[in-house]
Amino acid sequence: MRNTFQGGVHPLHQIGEGKPLTQACPIRAFTADTVVIPVGMHLGAPSTPCVAKGQRVKIGEVIAQPVGGFGLPVHASVSGEVLFVEERQMLKSRPEFCIGIQNDHRDEWAELKPLNAQSANPAEIITAVKNAGICGMGGAAFPTHVKMSIPEGKQADIVILNGAECEPFLTADHRMMLEHSARIVEGLKLILRATSAGRGIIAIETNKPDAIACMREAVLGESAIGVLPLKTKYPQGSEKQLIHVVTGREVPRGKLPLDAGALVFNVSTAAAIYDAVAFGKPLIERVTTVTCGVKEPANLLLRVGTRYEDAINACGGLIDGARKVFAGGPMTGLCAADLNVTITKATNGIVVFDEHQAKTVEESACIRCARCVNVCPTNLHPYLMRSDLDRRDTDSAKQHGLMDCVLCSACSYICPARRYLSSSFKAAREDLAAKARR
Repeated sequence: MRNTFQGGVHPLHQIGEGKPLTQACPIRAFTADTVVIPVGMHLGAPSTPCVAKGQRVKIGEVIAQPVGGFGLPVHASVSGEVLFVEERQMLKSRPEFCIGIQNDHRDEWAELKPLNAQSANPAEIITAVKNAGICGMGGAAFPTHVKMSIPEGKQADIVILNGAECEPFLTADHRMMLEHSARIVEGLKLILRATSAGRGIIAIETNKPDAIACMREAVLGESAIGVLPLKTKYPQGSEKQLIHVVTGREVPRGKLPLDAGALVFNVSTAAAIYDAVAFGKPLIERVTTVTCGVKEPANLLLRVGTRYEDAINACGGLIDGARKVFAGGPMTGLCAADLNVTITKATNGIVVFDEHQAKTVEESACIRCARCVNVCPTNLHPYLMRSDLDRRDTDSAKQHGLMDCVLCSACSYICPARRYLSSSFKAAREDLAAKARR
């Protein structure tokens, strides 16, 4: 099958990448009694809180104002009373400002301002997306209105919706494609209109045949939109790999997808775009897979700011022996220090590992087997970059492609010496970013 890329791995292949635990579980809504909403959920400057303790808010009300060109507003995900506006430790290395709200369970909405989705012009669509606070829901959290705003001199002729969901255990996008296919297609049509792209492709791995069938039915009669099955392999859903598989084009080194004439959006993001335009609804909830080390694995529709503890309890609680909790999947996700961290707009999964799965293996010296090179989807030499970083030679690591690494962890997964490859690359890039901000 041609529809794949060079390299990659098949994590947990013998158990279907862990997906059978939840792939047949319909989306179930759960609303917690309190939410704790971080104001820095997106790539870019954190938003500025504009509410105070004791203030009453409605669902969809702006509680933090955007800062800078990449800024996004933050909205209340429940109606009720503001409990606090203070710093809390979440997944980032430093505490960040969060807004706590006591849910009164009245579900009172602020006034919404919908547009006519059939006639809204590009500027109206992009403004509605920004006002809704939408960022990439596949994990990157890149502000969606920025991606949809094509700079002068640039052009995208194709928009790819990422329905690959290649991360082990996660099935949130799978269920979205089964249960909300029409919203996804309508969102894609709005993206095409806003960006003037002529073609849309919904790319889905072949381990989701029901989703492929459902989306094909949803695009019947849409001459500019098609569905493309992709070989099941990790990281098939990585942006640059997806563009190459779908179009045959390479994103130039150090460049963006737009430089290859393509734009990539997550399928859940497309549904949120439709909601923002057609109903004026801000992004205040998302589907999250809660799985593995919980008693009742599920796909939950959760309000932004829901604590992991509440989400896990909605799935029957932790199993005996639970040891590690991932925000996202085990390949690219972050380990949560405790269960007080909360759902953000980009939280597509909570994956719990038991003692055996979470066992830490000591790394040993590189044996120069080149397995990391063979599986790297970006044709890099991970062992060389790690050697550079061990010598604190960041410049050499950058020459060997540090900034082009997609941080998929395929190299770490396959390494027989259990070298901490991807995590060292991520730490080095975060350090470089911090230095650049000083």
